[in-house]
Amino acid sequence: MLINDELQQIAQPILDEEAGAEHSIRVCVAAGCISSGSDKVLKELKAQVKERGLEGRCLVKGVGCMGPCAGGPVVRVDDGDVMYHNVGSDDAGEILDSLDGEPVKRLAQSMDTPFFKRQVKIALENSGVIDPERLEDYVAHEGYHALARVLTQMQPWEIIDEVTRSGLRGRGGAGYPAGLKWSTVAKAGGTKKYAVCNADEGDPGAFMDRSVLESDPHRVLEGMAIAAMAVGADQGYIYVRAEYPLAIKRLEKAIKQSERAGILGKRVLGTTYDFHVDVRLGAGAFVCGEETALLASIEGRRGTPRPRPPYPAESGLFGQSTLINNVETYANIPALIRNGADWFSSMGTETSKGTKVFALAGKVNNTGLIEVPMGTTLRDIVYEIGGGIPEDRPFKAVQTGGPSGGCIPADHLDSPVDYETLSKLGSIMGSGGMIVMDESSNMVDVAKYFMEFTTSESCGKCVPCRVGTTHMENLLTKILSGEATHHDLQLLEELCDLLQNTSLCGLGQAAPNPVVSTLRYFRHEYQALLTDDEVETTAQEEAE
Repeated sequence: MLINDELQQIAQPILDEEAGAEHSIRVCVAAGCISSGSDKVLKELKAQVKERGLEGRCLVKGVGCMGPCAGGPVVRVDDGDVMYHNVGSDDAGEILDSLDGEPVKRLAQSMDTPFFKRQVKIALENSGVIDPERLEDYVAHEGYHALARVLTQMQPWEIIDEVTRSGLRGRGGAGYPAGLKWSTVAKAGGTKKYAVCNADEGDPGAFMDRSVLESDPHRVLEGMAIAAMAVGADQGYIYVRAEYPLAIKRLEKAIKQSERAGILGKRVLGTTYDFHVDVRLGAGAFVCGEETALLASIEGRRGTPRPRPPYPAESGLFGQSTLINNVETYANIPALIRNGADWFSSMGTETSKGTKVFALAGKVNNTGLIEVPMGTTLRDIVYEIGGGIPEDRPFKAVQTGGPSGGCIPADHLDSPVDYETLSKLGSIMGSGGMIVMDESSNMVDVAKYFMEFTTSESCGKCVPCRVGTTHMENLLTKILSGEATHHDLQLLEELCDLLQNTSLCGLGQAAPNPVVSTLRYFRHEYQALLTDDEVETTAQEEAE
C-alpha cells in the first residue's frame, strides 16, 4: 500500500539508528524532570558519548514522562528492569561505564514493582519510549498507521461504530460516551464542522493532559484527525493553557512536522481529505474547561458558559456543529483503531471500559503519572501502585476529580474506580487528579482550600456561583475560626443544595462537592469546631 510505504520511509532513519545501536539510553525531558535538570543530564550524556567515540553504538535520546515524577531526573538504559532516579549531569560518565556491566547501584531502582507492573498503558504507551520532538520516532512506533487505515479501509460510519462498540467514554470528566457524541456531530447539518481538543487542564494537582502533550503530541493529532474524518470536520483547534509552554512548543512543532510530511493539512497522506489544526492559548481561566466557555474563548470572546441546549454538537464553534473531546480521549483513539473495539472493551468494567490516566499526588510514596484499567480499586492504587503512605501513617481520604470532586474515606478504599462508583461515593472521575491525604489533614481546611479556588475562578456570570461560592468560603472560614454555630452549618448545607441545582454550568453545579463529601464522611470534624449556642437556644425554647 502506497501510504504505508510513505510512512515506512518517514520512520526509516530512526529504525536504522535503533538497529545499529547496542545500547539505548532514554532521558526523561518532560516538565517535571526538566525542572530537576534532566536537560543537563541529556546534554552531558550526548557529549560524553561523542567524546568516547560511542556514536552509533550508544543511542541517547530525550523521551517523555516515564511515570515516577518525584524521582526525577529519570534515566533508563536499554529495556532492563532498572531505572535510574535522581540522576545528575555528573553521573553521566558512571552510567556509560556501566553499560556492559552492573548498574550503578546508588542510582538504580528496580522496575519489578507494582508501580510499573500494575499499569496498563494505552494513552501513555509511547510516553518514556519515543522522542516527542521527532516525527519519525512516532511513526516508527506505529504512529499514524491508524489514520492510514481509516483513510484507506474504513467509512466514517465504520469509525464511529468501532468507537461506539469499544465503550470509550470521554476522559474529560463527565464520561459521556464518545461514540454517541461523534454520531451526533456526524448527523448534524451545516456546511462546516470543527473538531476541538480541550487541553485546558486547570485542576490543582493534575498534570495528565500536559504530560501526554509533552510526551506524545503526534498521538493527540492522530486521534483528532481520525475523529474529524469520522464526523466530517476539516478544521481542528487545540485549546491549551498558556502555563504549559513546553507542551505548546512540542505541539506546535508536531503540527509543522506533520504538515511538511503531508500527514496533516491539505490532502492528508495523499488522499482527498483535508484537515488543518491550529493551537489556541488559554489565559488560565478554570471555567474555560467548560466546553461552551472554551468555545467562546477560541472565538475571541470572554470565556463564560452559556445555557445548553443547544449543545456544541448542534451549534458550537462559530455556530457550527463541533466535536469536543479532551487530550486523553483523543490519545486513546489510535490504539483503539489499530487493535479494535473488542480489544479495548476487554479492559475495565461493564460500564467503564479501557484504562484511565491519573496524576497521583499528595501523601503517597510513589507520586507520579499512572495508567490503570478502569475498576482498579482505590486500595490498589494507593497501597500497591502508590506504595502506601509515607512513614506508614494512617490513610484518611483520597480526593478525586479536582475542585469539582469529592473526598473518599478509608471505609471505601476497596471501591473500584469507575464513573458510577465514584458518583455514588459523592465524587467524580474528573480529568484524573488523585490527591491522597493522611491523618494530618483537616478535612474542613481541605474543603475550604478547594472552595477558595472555585470562588476565585468563578466567571461571575450566574448569581448562584458568583455569590454562593463566596458565602460558602466565608462560612468555612467562620467554622475554622471557631466562631460558627450549628445554624451556620445548616446554612452551608443549604448553599450546597442551591449551587448544585441552580448554577448555570457544570463547574458551578459541582463546586460544592468537596464540602458535601467532607460533610458526608467527616461531619464530626465540622461539629467539633462549632459553638453550642444554637443547641442551647433550641433546648431552652423547647423547655419554655
